[in-house]
Amino acid sequence: MTVKEIMTQLESLGSQPIKNILLKHGAKEPLFGVKVGDMKPIQKKIKKDYQLAKDLYATGNADAMYLAGLIADDEKMTRQDLQAWVKNAVSSNINEYTVPWVAAEGQHGYELAMEWIDSKEPRIAVAGWSTLANLATLRPDSELDLASLKALLARVEKNIHTAPDRVRYWMNNFIICVGSYIVPLSAEAIAAAKRIGAITVIKDGISLKVPAAIDYIKKAKDRGSLGKKKKTVKC
Repeated sequence: MTVKEIMTQLESLGSQPIKNILLKHGAKEPLFGVKVGDMKPIQKKIKKDYQLAKDLYATGNADAMYLAGLIADDEKMTRQDLQAWVKNAVSSNINEYTVPWVAAEGQHGYELAMEWIDSKEPRIAVAGWSTLANLATLRPDSELDLASLKALLARVEKNIHTAPDRVRYWMNNFIICVGSYIVPLSAEAIAAAKRIGAITVIKDGISLKVPAAIDYIKKAKDRGSLGKKKKTVKC
């Protein structure tokens, strides 16, 4: 399939109600408003295509960018590719999910995440924390720098209450993922979550309570899934 063919198909799948929902949750124009489920047949047909994914992403259309992440050949994505992707990830579904998914499943996720979390741009910092959370869910503990992740738990504990709203949200998700998927650090994550206490974010002018990290980690333990890694984070 060509970019033109895919864009035509995405446009035909778009709907104004879905577009309105996506815009309300932080997506940015241009976009058609395509359900993720309606992208799946296209993803199944293409499977992986490094260049096509980059070309779709370069359209700047949020739906095409999301699909690009689903078909990206993560192992082929270079550091430069990912830096370009995060730079242009202005929609929340792209900087919080698409870019972190591709980064975490590729070769450069950890080094870029550590760089991104220091960004003064919240959307890039968000991509960094989300990438770290995804790495915790994917990578065997033997491939992770546990000492570094432990230090990041302390960093989150120190800074989470003063971080921008979406950064705060993803810092909390990082604690959840470390506690749920990295057994040697589970107790550390729970202890940090206890000291942090309740987290809130402001969305559309309304204060919302963020999921309690302790509760999520406890649920993972209760269902016997503590430390069981995912095969993929893309969905």
